[in-house]
Amino acid sequence: MPSPYQELKERAWIANLEIPKRNLAIYTFGNVSALDAKRGVIAIKPSGVDYDRLTVDDMVVLDLSGKIVEGTLRPSSDTPTHLVLYRAWDGIGGVVHTHSTYATGWAQSRRPVPIYGTTHADHLAEDVPCTAVMSDEAVERDYEVETGNQILACFGDRNPLHVPMVLVAGHGPFTWGETPEKAVYNAAVLEELAQMAFVTHTLDPTAARLPERLINKHFERKHGKNAYYGQK
Repeated sequence: MPSPYQELKERAWIANLEIPKRNLAIYTFGNVSALDAKRGVIAIKPSGVDYDRLTVDDMVVLDLSGKIVEGTLRPSSDTPTHLVLYRAWDGIGGVVHTHSTYATGWAQSRRPVPIYGTTHADHLAEDVPCTAVMSDEAVERDYEVETGNQILACFGDRNPLHVPMVLVAGHGPFTWGETPEKAVYNAAVLEELAQMAFVTHTLDPTAARLPERLINKHFERKHGKNAYYGQK
């Protein structure tokens, strides 16, 4: 009998396969989850399974409290972080965690990715934010839940649909989107922005932030109410 969650599992599986395809992680690193908001469940990669052995049937389905509703494997160890974000933010349908090289490098330096150029501004109108370093007390609690709480604390009044990415200090990047496909797209974009910023900073450590008028122009032409980039 086919799974009632087959379509959700297939979307999650395909999205997970994009991680190695886009060079966003190696071996078993990284994970993608996909949300079915109507049924209140997610499908996510199982923990420690190599991408080249990953199948649709391996995907684990959980409700938003973290209870497994379908699957025989343990879900990703990052599942609680994904669930914190889904419970907190309406409108996101996919969450991605990778260990992509340049984004992780900025996370390990505990620094936001500066908005140096218009490529960055095409996607978000500010630096890619970086969380605070997790406290010793939080590490001793539920670590993955506390990682989600770090992200929420970093966002404050930020709109997560306008800033669909973050660096967790000392750890690595998380991204999200309206769909799992968009969340993976944002992970690839983040890695590209992080690499471009690294090159800029290496060439000129005193490089200036892009002027606000250019930031606003590039962001609004793709995301504003009068956006004109692309096809209608």
